[in-house]
Amino acid sequence: MKAFILAGGFATRLWPLTEKRAKPLLPLAGKPIISHIVEKIPEDIPITVSTNAVFMEGFEQWKKDLNRDNLEILIEDTRSDDQKLGALGAVSQWIQSESIDEDVLLLTGDNYFGFEISDFIEAYSNGTPILAAFDIGDEIKARSFGTVILEKSKKPTTDNRQPTTDIISAFEEKPKEPSSTIVSTGCSILPESSLPVLVEYAKEHPDNVGGIFEEFLNPKTENRKPIAVQAFTFTNPWFDIGSFEAYLEATRELVGEKIVIEEGASLEHTNCEGSVVVGAGSKVNRSELKDVVIFEGSTIEDCNLENCIIDLNCSLKGVDLRGKMIRENTRLLR
Repeated sequence: MKAFILAGGFATRLWPLTEKRAKPLLPLAGKPIISHIVEKIPEDIPITVSTNAVFMEGFEQWKKDLNRDNLEILIEDTRSDDQKLGALGAVSQWIQSESIDEDVLLLTGDNYFGFEISDFIEAYSNGTPILAAFDIGDEIKARSFGTVILEKSKKPTTDNRQPTTDIISAFEEKPKEPSSTIVSTGCSILPESSLPVLVEYAKEHPDNVGGIFEEFLNPKTENRKPIAVQAFTFTNPWFDIGSFEAYLEATRELVGEKIVIEEGASLEHTNCEGSVVVGAGSKVNRSELKDVVIFEGSTIEDCNLENCIIDLNCSLKGVDLRGKMIRENTRLLR
């Protein structure tokens, strides 16, 4: 088995945090989002991380810091959304150029998965595609994802946190009227036998990763037989970190009602509530913080911050902010 992590999106909904930094490299509870994923992948599985030319340096530095031998960075020569191969197109190109003839663990690099990936792999039955599914519990939110309908309308139960494996009877990619609130979470295993189907499907649908499961279940190509798909349903925390709100929500889940102070940071004469993360080298003095993430190298003095994310090397003094993302190198002085 080989792992392939998609990390090439431009994440415009999280600007200014992602103007110069790939979303999977955003810090989450003290480490990049993608590091939470990689650390859960068994050491014997080679990993390819696919990104674009804009973020090459950031990923190369991350790789050095991570120090995992069987990990490579694959650079797609694109610098804007309109030049991209598309997520599924990138997977297809990798499969063909590297002559991949093994099962593929496919992951999206901007998700946080609370379950153990080793448990997911253990649940995999050789030759049958499987995806990790989560009941988001909200029909409006479900419209933004691929939704899963389980055989006999099974649903994961909150009173049993152990994952279960079920048969999928139908899959709908971003439906306007969802028939289910159980969604695909960007983690799947595609058996080697299914890869030719993916390559063919990607020619017409290069940016529709979820659509491949629709194609497996209900092939549009004549003479292609349906392929059964399984769902690994779990109730552990999961976050698709695609927005400011989701980023803070994920931070609150992982950090809890605590303060995380990274190396070289300081917090003096300051009151904190909720989840507070102070990045390496940042200094906070005489301030009030509630659910705040401060990146590296910033200085905060005499401020009142709530539900804020402060990027690298900012200097804030005497300001009162609610629900703001502050661009790196910003100076706000009252």
